Amino acid sequence: MNEKDLKYFREILEEKRLSIVQDLGMLEQRSMHATSEEASGGQIYSDHMPELGSDSIEREKAFLFASRDGAYLTQVEDALERIKRGTFGACRVCEKAIPKARLEAVPTTRLCVPCKEEEQRQGSRAT
Repeated sequence: MNEKDLKYFREILEEKRLSIVQDLGMLEQRSMHATSEEASGGQIYSDHMPELGSDSIEREKAFLFASRDGAYLTQVEDALERIKRGTFGACRVCEKAIPKARLEAVPTTRLCVPCKEEEQRQGSRAT
């Protein structure tokens, strides 16, 4: 992959990383706000018990979003590391170049489409 393409994908990945970090920061702030309300007795003694259930569901959703974002952040950082090492854009299975269109659709991918399809076929046979 040439330098121009690497720069292009680095910029995409860095934008994604920034967006994820911002999202995680917002989720953390909401979580801290909810936790401080609970510590001060804010809604624990509420006359509106259904609100407590809703708050619990919202915290659970925030946790799931944070987990998902954290996993994706790891994939983004791995892709940025592959750019530094010069291995970005090469399929980890067949070692052929991953087409640019695939990388634009899934910039964190480590597999070309045929190898990904084979991985999915193997996975469906195992279950």
